[in-house]
Amino acid sequence: MLAGKIALVTGGGQGVGRGIALALARRGAQIALVGRTPAKLEAVAAEIGEHAACFAADIKDAAAVTAAVHAVAEHFGGIDILVNNAQEVPLGPLLAVEDSAFEAGFASGPLASFRLMKACHPWLRKRGGGTIINLASSAAVRWDMSGYGAYAAVKQATRALTRAAAAEWGPDNIRVLAIAPHANSPGLQGWIDDNPEEAKAFFHTIPLRRVGDCEADIGNAVAALCGPDLAYLSGVTIPLDGGQANFG
Repeated sequence: MLAGKIALVTGGGQGVGRGIALALARRGAQIALVGRTPAKLEAVAAEIGEHAACFAADIKDAAAVTAAVHAVAEHFGGIDILVNNAQEVPLGPLLAVEDSAFEAGFASGPLASFRLMKACHPWLRKRGGGTIINLASSAAVRWDMSGYGAYAAVKQATRALTRAAAAEWGPDNIRVLAIAPHANSPGLQGWIDDNPEEAKAFFHTIPLRRVGDCEADIGNAVAALCGPDLAYLSGVTIPLDGGQANFG
């Protein structure tokens, strides 16, 4: 389904990024794993095999982003899919979130995605179009926003960029989508461990009563979104959360 496609996945060394990378690779895509920790990227590349390569970069660094995108395009001959997965998360009550954490959330989230989208755009257009997947969150539509304001603000900015890019780049046959997943990533597991009572209540708000598997549920969905069967879908946020969120 994705044979011959080249996918750049940020934060591909673990969790959701790894699950997406594996799912895309199983459908024939070549995978460029981009992140800060070479050892983690190399471990995932070894799982994928010869059709994966690693590119170490801090996505908060504008120059590193540009260099990584060019390195990926030169190594593989182009780029067809961009997955903006990497993100530092500013969590906590508003009075407890430091400016530095909020700024890091924006730098690693919407600003990094913005830079990566712009850097990848000419390569996607050159290949006749492509797909960009941005990682959003249902945090902004929680029944209780306490403790999630800074995080939601960061992710809502990403959703706005997704809509704008879909509108502006549609004529170039570039589709831009956001997903809002609940997945059994290391980050979520850490939250569960730190907040067991809240986590228990949280699971009861998910109709399917579970979080998604990083590859089977989240990765496979992303692979489908990047494939030809959904080629008319763009500009929307797709909840991959077992039916919990109501984006309206």
